Amino acid sequence: MATLGNTDKQEGGRWANNRVENSHLPFRRRERAMLRFRQMKSLQKFASVHANVHYHFNLDRHLSDRQTYKAARSAALAEWQNLIA
Repeated sequence: MATLGNTDKQEGGRWANNRVENSHLPFRRRERAMLRFRQMKSLQKFASVHANVHYHFNLDRHLSDRQTYKAARSAALAEWQNLIA
């Protein structure tokens, strides 16, 4: 770094690697949750059911206006009530 003239740009210190480690946190959170399952079969069952329910109710609020969002939520809830009953 000294021969290149980049010594002032080099980050050294106790927490220099912290930024890189924090970028992996969402992945590690999912990984930690998966460790609770003892068998791969039970994880696959849960993941398939969770994915169906999550995508049914996840309507991307930021992509639509309030009236459209509320109508879609009401339709999803009505469909869910019909499935349960």
